[in-house]
Amino acid sequence: MGFGYKTSWLAVRDRTAADIADALGLHDRQSMDWATGVDLAYGQGVYMASPIPGWTVAHSRRDLPFEAYDLGFAEWLGDLSRSLGEVQFFANERVVGYHAWAIARAGEVLRAYCFIGEQGEIPLFVGDPTADEIRIGKGVLGPVADYADWSDDEAEAWFRTTPSEEDVLLMAAAWSFDPSTIDDAAVTTLGLYA
Repeated sequence: MGFGYKTSWLAVRDRTAADIADALGLHDRQSMDWATGVDLAYGQGVYMASPIPGWTVAHSRRDLPFEAYDLGFAEWLGDLSRSLGEVQFFANERVVGYHAWAIARAGEVLRAYCFIGEQGEIPLFVGDPTADEIRIGKGVLGPVADYADWSDDEAEAWFRTTPSEEDVLLMAAAWSFDPSTIDDAAVTTLGLYA
């Protein structure tokens, strides 16, 4: 069952849940099983666990310090990767059409993309599109200043490159793992909820 829809998460390579909790400055930590922690994180708080060898996830619908459309997001992610190494961020919210992904290593944001469908805008476009984005044809075009004079064909071509929530999961699978494919019963180690 896992998670992946209407939420945000970090995927961090080769770090522990405690390392991530420390880097995020989280308190009131409790050990918790996967299914309970994931369920609680959809309401509030952050749940951190290692469901896939080599990766630890920090999942939260509301309580990660930044969303990709926030001013300061890229700086925050870069700083976080300075402490944790490779950090990936993913988010999607169906109602407003918020879809985002980003990757940072050793303090540098290598790629960050965010699309807000409700507003038809790309508030974040850092770095060149990756081979994975090019392969799926999403996130490959940046923001536009004014599309009022576009023909229907031009507008349609641009919007075909904007992602859906399924595309966020495809990017997660390409870069690390798709959390929606995780079998809750298969995750037997405890994680941290804060």
